[in-house]
Parts: sequence; structure tokens; C-alpha cells
Amino acid sequence: MKLIAGNSNLTLSKAIAKRLGANLTDAEIRRFSDSEVFVEIQENVRGEDVFVVQSTSSPANDHLMELLIIIDALSRASASRITAVMPYFGYARQDRKAGPRTPISAKLVANLITTAGADRVLTLDLHAGQIQGFFDIPTDNLFAVKDIKEHILSAFHQDKESLCVVSPDVGGVVRARALANRLGGVPLAIVDKRRPRAGVSEVMNIIGEVEGLNCVLFDDIIDSGGTLCNAAEALMEQGAKSVCAYVTHGVLSGDAVERIEQTAALRRLIVTDSIEATAAFKASPKTEQLSVAALLGEAIRRIAHEESVSSLFD
Repeated sequence: MKLIAGNSNLTLSKAIAKRLGANLTDAEIRRFSDSEVFVEIQENVRGEDVFVVQSTSSPANDHLMELLIIIDALSRASASRITAVMPYFGYARQDRKAGPRTPISAKLVANLITTAGADRVLTLDLHAGQIQGFFDIPTDNLFAVKDIKEHILSAFHQDKESLCVVSPDVGGVVRARALANRLGGVPLAIVDKRRPRAGVSEVMNIIGEVEGLNCVLFDDIIDSGGTLCNAAEALMEQGAKSVCAYVTHGVLSGDAVERIEQTAALRRLIVTDSIEATAAFKASPKTEQLSVAALLGEAIRRIAHEESVSSLFD
């Protein structure tokens, strides 16, 4: 087995390698003067089972091209099997035609990865589960909910009876209900919002009882932070005791971290390390990162040894 890291999240790649007791394969990934990507695998990979760890996070297009070119290099070097390990699958929010003459970019990216030569995809908390069907190769979509559950139970071990899981929108109800069930069937609430335009959301209503409860907002992606901050303020107005947020993918573009720091209603934001944390995120006293290296490492180990990964979805 060989493990290769792209440049999107070297910290997570090294943590996965440590978990597996392996070394990252030596590879040179650099840019020409016109920003073209050049890749050279500096170890023999002929006949090897190779795993490429690369999130397509910001800058999304650069990291996507890196992934495609690494896969192509491995394919031409006669690797036996190539698995694209994508802790964060970018373009996942473009999973349907949102209007006339618009693309389904998630499908295009799936085609690109398959055409480049990937034999399998391993990812984490896809924005929409049906994106697995966009691939014509085996795709495993892991869930970070188990690690998040353990962190919540640790943080609220003295006040577990007052927990309430909140979905920040109607589309995330299934995800939020799964967490609520894992926490022992705690109450579930839903934020009814509308989105007048991309990147802007307005809270219309809170569905469910939140008064006097410690609310846990649970979502798969936080980008600008507007949705979670607005939801936190609405929950506090409805009498919530406290509000914190758990999110799998911390995109946190623009001034998102600053917005979170300035939102008094949101006590804390916890995200996984599927995306490399920025300096602003690390410096903020309101933010924290959970590692998914153990989850991804175990999935890689099982795939490499042709073992079942089914239990990782439980």
C-alpha cells in the first residue's frame, strides 16, 4: 500500500499516515511559472494499491487539478489500484440544476476523477448522498457523526438531559435526526429559513421546542457562516439556554471566522479537519477542530486488506 498526499491538507495526510504506521510516498508536486501543475512520483508504484489524500478545498480548482494529475501520473506508472481519498468533496453543492441553463458540476467532477484513472473514491459526509451515484466506480461515503457524538457527550456530560439537536435547514433533517438518535433520542428542532440569493439566508421560524435547552446546531458545511449565526440568534431569541455548532467541513470563506467571533449567540464552533484550518480559525477562542484521521485511516486499512467497511457507517 502507498499513501500519497496532495497539498490541500498535509496535516491530515500525515495524521492518517501515522495512524496507519506508514510513511507518505515521496512525490514532487509543484507549479510551473504559468501556474500549471507538475507531478512526479519519486518511488516505484507499479502493481501497488495507492491512496491519494486530497480535499478539493480552497483554492478548489487548483486542488482538483492536483488530484487529477496525481491520479493520471499513478495510472501511467502502472499502479494496480488508485483510490481518491477526498475528505472534502468540493462542488458537492452543485448536485442538481438550480435553474435554467445551469450545470450539475458535481457530476462533471465525478466524471473527471473517473476519467483520470481513479478506481475508487473514499469521501466524508457528502453534501448530498446521491452524489455517490454520479460515479461509475465504487464510492464510500463515511460519516463523522460518531466522532461528533463522542465530543458532544464529553462536552455536556453533566447536562446531557438538556440537549437538543437542531438542523439549520429542512434539507439537513435526516442528518440531524441521526445525531439525535445517537445521543439517545434527544429532542430535534428545525430552523425554517429561506435563501433569497446564494450566500444569504434568513430565518423564518423555529420548528420545535428549544426553550431552556442547550442547542447543538449540526450541519455538513459552513461557508460564510451566515446560516449558523442567524440560526443561533433565532434560537436564543426563542429561549435556548446555549447554542453551539458542529460542522463536518469548515470551508469558512471570506470573513466567516470574524462573523462567528462577533455572534454572541453562538458559543462555540467545532469542525473536523477535513479541510486545513486557516490561521484565523486556529487563533479564534471560539473554534475547535476534531480529527477524522482515525476514521479515514481505518477505512483505508480495510480497503487495502479487502475487509468490510460496513461497520464504519453504523
